Amino acid sequence: MNQVIVEKECSCFKKSDLQNNLVFDSKDKALIKALRMKDKMNQEFCRKHDFLVHEKDGDFIISFAPNNGNEFVCCGKGCCD
Repeated sequence: MNQVIVEKECSCFKKSDLQNNLVFDSKDKALIKALRMKDKMNQEFCRKHDFLVHEKDGDFIISFAPNNGNEFVCCGKGCCD
């Protein structure tokens, strides 16, 4: 079993329809889901963070770092206050 784990849930994640700690029966399915989640988070969240995916022990961890250089754009969901 392989998991997709959001390392730290920011306020945008908590307000989204995304789920944490997803379990998949194959590594490929987990990787695809992790990459899709990361892309959605980078495109739709407030952009205070850049989201990254890395593998650890067969699981895929979505972590974040402060956004460095990208223009701040509020998503309008109230998390940017």
